[in-house]
Amino acid sequence: MDLLDNYKKAWKNQPEEESKFSTVEIYKLAQSRSSSIVKWIFIIGILEFIILNSMYFFVDMDEAYDEYKKLGLENFVYYSQILAYLIIFYFLIMFYKNYQKISTSDSTKLLMKKILKTRKTVRNYMLFNLGYMALLLIIVSVANINLNIDDLSRKQILLIVLLTLVVTIVALAILWLFYQLLYGFLLRKLNRNYKELAKLDGNL
Repeated sequence: MDLLDNYKKAWKNQPEEESKFSTVEIYKLAQSRSSSIVKWIFIIGILEFIILNSMYFFVDMDEAYDEYKKLGLENFVYYSQILAYLIIFYFLIMFYKNYQKISTSDSTKLLMKKILKTRKTVRNYMLFNLGYMALLLIIVSVANINLNIDDLSRKQILLIVLLTLVVTIVALAILWLFYQLLYGFLLRKLNRNYKELAKLDGNL
């Protein structure tokens, strides 16, 4: 049983005249815990961005871009990466703004609204990254087929398509599990805070 549960138990058993004080204490604790969770979401987002981009130091990017150029995808990869970075920066800014807003929420209903918005922002961030990876894998596969279309039989094309689907599904599943480890635990805790605030709001 954590500190918030202890507050709730004491709040239910106290005299009615003291309930308003305890309600404020429970709210402040829920707000503090929600603020801490959202701060960690922001920190993890920053660390994820830094770690993933530091991998460029260990990968031969010139060779990778040569392959993209051979497939005719150098412009697509270049501009799509710029767009992806802009969108990721947008989400990181939203993470920080959500943290600031939750930290300064002055009512239970407003805090609940900010928690819902934060959950939505994180889920949209995960869906964007999953969608971008799927799009990149599919476009590379299609470009590879087009490049070698004259040398491929129907059976080979079908096998490439099936292999692309399998690789895409596996890659997305791995990334989804990765995000569940990074953000899923925090989102569940945030959801628990939301439910506790909803119960508290119902007793106001």
